[in-house]
Amino acid sequence: MARAFSHINGNPILHVPCRPNPSRPCHLLLPYRPLKVTMSCNQSYWASINADIEAHLKKAIPVREPLSVFEPMHHLTFSAPRNTAPALCVAACELVGGHRDRALPAASALHLMYAASFTHEYLPLTESFRPKSTIQHVYGPNVELLIGDAIMPFGIELLAKSDDPDQNNSDRVLRVIIEITRATGSQGMVYGQYYEVETCQSDTKESCHIRQIEHLSEKYEGALHACAAACGAILGGGSEDEIEKMRRYGLYIGKIQGMINRIGSNDKDLKILVEELRNLATNELRGFNEAKVDAIFSSFGSNLMYA
Repeated sequence: MARAFSHINGNPILHVPCRPNPSRPCHLLLPYRPLKVTMSCNQSYWASINADIEAHLKKAIPVREPLSVFEPMHHLTFSAPRNTAPALCVAACELVGGHRDRALPAASALHLMYAASFTHEYLPLTESFRPKSTIQHVYGPNVELLIGDAIMPFGIELLAKSDDPDQNNSDRVLRVIIEITRATGSQGMVYGQYYEVETCQSDTKESCHIRQIEHLSEKYEGALHACAAACGAILGGGSEDEIEKMRRYGLYIGKIQGMINRIGSNDKDLKILVEELRNLATNELRGFNEAKVDAIFSSFGSNLMYA
């Protein structure tokens, strides 16, 4: 989702950049307005997760030689807006009884994958249907394209290095690598981006139907959040039932975020669909420890509104 999680500074506001085609208005694609997720008593919990992810990334990507590679990699990694999927990965791990440290490499890898996707999507080209991003482009498009390519395998390397024979987690790490590559590749986020360009931002289409927006959001934000939640449960030692419950929860929440970002919260048909997805997401949390669910997820999937 898009996709900036500003809890990292203790601010419970989720700003989500919109990606409409400015040259061809679509009646379902609205101009950007910041999307706010209101957090109640658990905002410090989400802030602590994001602080730990950021610290893990800074340790993994220091500015070092060769500077021509690591300076732009560091810049692009931390210039990409925060996304809720990495934090969801850690929360899912803790929900099933795992320690936070087990999920931090996967959460960091998810952020790196998203940062690479964001970098490629917002290359500083002179001719593009994408609106200009708010990040500062201090490198040329050729460098950003190449470094975006480098960030993705680095994310997988970071995750692979978390394999610890002493913890007997090799099978879980391998499974998570497969989950992330599938969700961020041609079956997930890349497909979602392609579908958006071809269906919702093509000059051959006058508008996008809400079901097309739902499908797009399922493949981009839905796939990323479903993967994140499932990976957290896998690394936390969850059962297969718990893993699939978290996967579905992440899918529903990701779809909600993606659709509200693209359509807006006042669309009548969307309100009905969002309510259905919220109910489905809530149902997936049944059977987990109620105290943990209340502490971790009490506000994550609700209270979506425009600021």
